[in-house]
Amino acid sequence: MRQLIPLLLLSVLITACAKAPTNTDDSEPPRINSVDVVKATPQEITLAAGESSDALVRLQIADGYHVNANPPSQSYLKATEIEIKPEGGISVEFITYPDPLVRKFSFSETPLKVYEGETNLRVRLKADKSAAAGKHNLSAKLRVQACDDKVCYAPGALDVTVPVTVK
Repeated sequence: MRQLIPLLLLSVLITACAKAPTNTDDSEPPRINSVDVVKATPQEITLAAGESSDALVRLQIADGYHVNANPPSQSYLKATEIEIKPEGGISVEFITYPDPLVRKFSFSETPLKVYEGETNLRVRLKADKSAAAGKHNLSAKLRVQACDDKVCYAPGALDVTVPVTVK
């Protein structure tokens, strides 16, 4: 019997140590990747060789989040920016970013220029006269920095394909 009591105590001690207390502290925000809250959907366009036209890239920003406008309100914030590589005689003439919303957030002393919900980036593409007829898929990078009403998250980049048909 004497040997049984120490074994029972040891068993209870091991069981108690094996059940680590769970952390119920919700003060640490979840880790968010900027690219996980933004979806980019480019519109397919058709161009005649030697002509220019606008391609729209629709951004859908998840509820409760925003991305910084272009240009951003503060120099330390990363602007929403798209970069499209020229290919097959198709190039970018210019990019027009949407008018921003101006919002006040708890983490900033001044209001910030942002995009929320759904918005469009307008990319003016030009097909050279020598551009080959047919389908072209232009590679693009969309850089965003997502924030919620408390913090901004690390910037990220989405790979985007802009479909263009030259006729």
